Amino acid sequence: VQLVESGGGLVQPGGSLRLSCAASGFTFSSYRMSWYRQAPGKGRELVARITSAGDSTYYDDSVKGRFTISRDNAKNTVYLQMNSLKPEDTAVYSCSAGTGLWGQGTQVTVSS
Repeated sequence: VQLVESGGGLVQPGGSLRLSCAASGFTFSSYRMSWYRQAPGKGRELVARITSAGDSTYYDDSVKGRFTISRDNAKNTVYLQMNSLKPEDTAVYSCSAGTGLWGQGTQVTVSS
């Protein structure tokens, strides 16, 4: 049973990244999925969430209009498309399942 994130890296301000979170070992399509982030010296914050069927989403105000969460239940994967990235988006991004399972996280650094 695990979640494995990928797609992080270093990007310039205004750039884009697409994070992926591959799930295994549980019935992915039955659970809502979330992306969280934690910046250095700060607490973990919820960035985006999507229902099990993918028919409803939630975004923190700080990313609304720039980030898009989606999922492919056939591939057991949830995505986070991040556009117009800002330096303040720099953080470790982790996905979480409604089961309470967490991935190991992927670093996103936005810097020129």
